[in-house]
Amino acid sequence: MTLRRTTAVVALSGALTFAGCGAGSPRFTSTDRAAGFYKTPYGIHQMEGIASYYAEEFQGRKTANGETYDMNGLSAAHRTLPYGTVVRVTNKENGKSVTVRINDRGPFKGDRVIDLSLGAAKELGMIGTGTAAVVLEVVKAGEIVN
Repeated sequence: MTLRRTTAVVALSGALTFAGCGAGSPRFTSTDRAAGFYKTPYGIHQMEGIASYYAEEFQGRKTANGETYDMNGLSAAHRTLPYGTVVRVTNKENGKSVTVRINDRGPFKGDRVIDLSLGAAKELGMIGTGTAAVVLEVVKAGEIVN
């Protein structure tokens, strides 16, 4: 591994500390596993599954963390990730990515792993289909309180 790549991996590892994992390198907890996340060889916590989106019906309503939902923003709902967690979502079919911040709870349909705002869904090119196979990568851990 080159020095540059090593530095990048160390920097990413430090940014991926999960709630309850303490400082330094992230440890993979049973909660993370239960949520469906797995750890890559580079220490990046990832999850694969189906993404959906929500829009007009929820525009202007309060999200689970108390913010006002903006369907054109770049936010998302996840069942277990702490509020404020920043996640890179990549559409496996077309390779498009978007970075979103978790500010809500959901999705509430069985096989889905994340519910995106309309703005994020547009960035991923999934408006026509309504859902997409995605990979989630935690970029920055959020606050501990759920």
